[in-house]
Amino acid sequence: MSQSPAAAPANDLYQAWQSLRAEQPRLRARDAAERLAVSEAELVASRLGIDTVRLRPEWSVLLPALGELGYVMVLTRNEQCVHERKGFYREVSVSANGQMGLVVSPDIDLRLFLGGWASVFAVEEDSGRGTLRSIQVFDRQGVAVHKVYLTERSEVAAWAPLLERFRAEEQSAALDILPQPPREQPRPDAEVDVAALREGWAALKDTHHFFALLKKHGAVRTQALRLAGREWAEPLAPVELPKLLETAGEREVPLMVFVGNRHCIQIHSGPVRNLRWMDTWFNVLDDEFNLHLKAPAVAELWRVRKPSTDGVITSWEAFDADGELIVQLFGARKPGIPERDDWRALAESAPALEV
Repeated sequence: MSQSPAAAPANDLYQAWQSLRAEQPRLRARDAAERLAVSEAELVASRLGIDTVRLRPEWSVLLPALGELGYVMVLTRNEQCVHERKGFYREVSVSANGQMGLVVSPDIDLRLFLGGWASVFAVEEDSGRGTLRSIQVFDRQGVAVHKVYLTERSEVAAWAPLLERFRAEEQSAALDILPQPPREQPRPDAEVDVAALREGWAALKDTHHFFALLKKHGAVRTQALRLAGREWAEPLAPVELPKLLETAGEREVPLMVFVGNRHCIQIHSGPVRNLRWMDTWFNVLDDEFNLHLKAPAVAELWRVRKPSTDGVITSWEAFDADGELIVQLFGARKPGIPERDDWRALAESAPALEV
C-alpha cells in the first residue's frame, strides 16, 4: 500500500519514537516529544492506523458522550504539576458559542476553554498493566490540554461505539501546528494605578471576578499580588506548600485543589491523605485523586485573600519562575457558604516572608 506524503513522515516519527521507547521504556509521551523535537500531538498522530484513531473535534456532543464510558480518570496538567481525578464525566454543558464548557459533577470538576482546543485522538495501547484506552485532546500548539483514561471500572463496551460515532472521515496525521503565543509581559509597576487596583480588589464580590480585575488594571497575576498590599497578599517560602498539604492531611481539612493550563482547569474537592515524596516530586496518591507536584519548580508562593459576598476567601497560589500559575489551594466550600474555619486557621498559620 502506497503511503500519502503526510503518512510517510508520521511513520518515520513513529519508528523514531519506538526506538526511543526501547531504550527508555518508562519515558512519557510528553518527554519523548520534547526529545524528538515535535509536539505531543504530532507524536500521537504518528500512531494513526496502528493503535490510534483521530476523532472529530465536536466538543458539544463528544464531551457529554464521554459519560457513556462510566468511571474514568481525567488528567489535566501544566509544566510543573499533574492533576488526576477519578469519577464520572457527567453534568456537562457547553456554551452556545462553543467557547466554554463545564463539567460540575461532585467528583470530576472542570472549566474548559474550548476556543483553544484543536485536535482529539482515541488511543488504545498495550502496557504492562494491560490495554490502556484514552481520549486525548491537544491545542493548536500540539500541547496536551486534557486526557480521559478508562479504568478497570469503566464501561469498556461503550468504547468502540463511541469511536465509531466520532471517528474523523479522514484519518490524517497532518496537524496545523502553530507557534506558542508570546508570553504576556508585565507592564512596569509605575504604569499600574496601584491605588485603583487596591480599591478594586477591596470591592470584589466574587473570586471569579479577579481575572477581570487584572485585565482592567493591566497587571499580570504575580505583579498584582506584589502591589496589592499585605492585607490581601503575602509571600510565603515555597517549602511551606508541601507542609500545608501534609498538615491538611493530618487534620483532615478538605481542600479544593486547582491545576490547569491555558485551556482547561481541573479541580479536586475533598481530603488529601496519602502524601509521599518521590525524589523532588511531592505527591498525593489517594484512590480517587492523585497530584504530582515538581516541588523545586515553585519559585513564588503567595497567601491570597479576596473579599466576596460570602466573606474573605483565602487561597495559596504557587507560581513558576516565569510567573505561570502551577497550583491553587482553597478550603473546600460551595458558593453561598463562608470559608471553613479550619482551612483559614491552617492557611494563616505559615509565617509570611519579609519583603
